[in-house]
Amino acid sequence: MLNKYIDHTLLKADATKEAIIKLCNEAKEYDFKTVCVNPCWIEECVKQLKGSDVKVCTVIGFPLGAMTSQAKAFEAKQAIELGADEVDMVINIGRLKDNDLAYVTKDIQMVKEACGNHVLKVIIETCLLTDEQKLKACDCIKAANADFVKTSTGFSLHGATVEDVELLKNYVKDSLKVKAAGGVKTIEDLHKMIEAGADRIGTSSGTSLIEK
Repeated sequence: MLNKYIDHTLLKADATKEAIIKLCNEAKEYDFKTVCVNPCWIEECVKQLKGSDVKVCTVIGFPLGAMTSQAKAFEAKQAIELGADEVDMVINIGRLKDNDLAYVTKDIQMVKEACGNHVLKVIIETCLLTDEQKLKACDCIKAANADFVKTSTGFSLHGATVEDVELLKNYVKDSLKVKAAGGVKTIEDLHKMIEAGADRIGTSSGTSLIEK
């Protein structure tokens, strides 16, 4: 059931309605876990996916994570009201690098409160962090009662690596799930990420991965 690992993703700034509808049709055809889109497309995806078991995932504070916690919380609350099933938020990376863990935890907590029982995945942008900072981020995510640690936005220096997925999974064990995102483009990449401990894969190459 490799298809249910996949969040079928389209987060480009120039994504059109036509492209979003195509994304949803592909997600239904391949029975992916979710489509992952920017918040302005939530309602369209809810409409297109009605009657299927494909969920709608959206991104919050994306892609930099540097907006206020209140803005992130508002965005998340509105996303849920519009029909999003899952939320992927970006942490405040600069605050983490400053070792301001109380701020980072509260930032996540405010979004989690806005999401309620909906799944919250927390993007830490591993390519910008040391291994120690990645683990500190996991501590913040656990303290805030979120559900996943997610490696990457796909908009920074590089996406997920097998080494990062292994590091995160070995540290969080069963306390959090791990989402690998960015750069998963081949079936070999997919298998390596799952073997390393990824519970979910964010990729824009889902159809070609499952076809092979």
